[in-house]
Amino acid sequence: MRYMIALLCGVSIVLAAGIACAHPPTDITLTFNSETKILEVVITHPVSNPASHYVGKVDVSLNGRETLTQEISRQDNPTTQTVVYRIPDAKSGDIITLEAHCNLSGALARDIKVE
Repeated sequence: MRYMIALLCGVSIVLAAGIACAHPPTDITLTFNSETKILEVVITHPVSNPASHYVGKVDVSLNGRETLTQEISRQDNPTTQTVVYRIPDAKSGDIITLEAHCNLSGALARDIKVE
């Protein structure tokens, strides 16, 4: 019985440590070119191992309507993930929202107004 309790405590500590290391992206930089309709995105998400802890999903919305979702299987490098999208329906005054999701825990969203 004591062995089971000790084992459960050990497993709980390991799981808690893994969750504690998980974190959402810390910043998102959006640049939109109105002529080419290209959205360039740099997602800052510092990690020690981009193969196991990374930006796992990106959602893009135009004026509140989700227009695309990209699943990502690993991060470009230990600091950032860069993505580029063509948003052909974007016009002046529109709001583009990008939400980046950590594969372990959390998300961060940023908006850009089309000029």
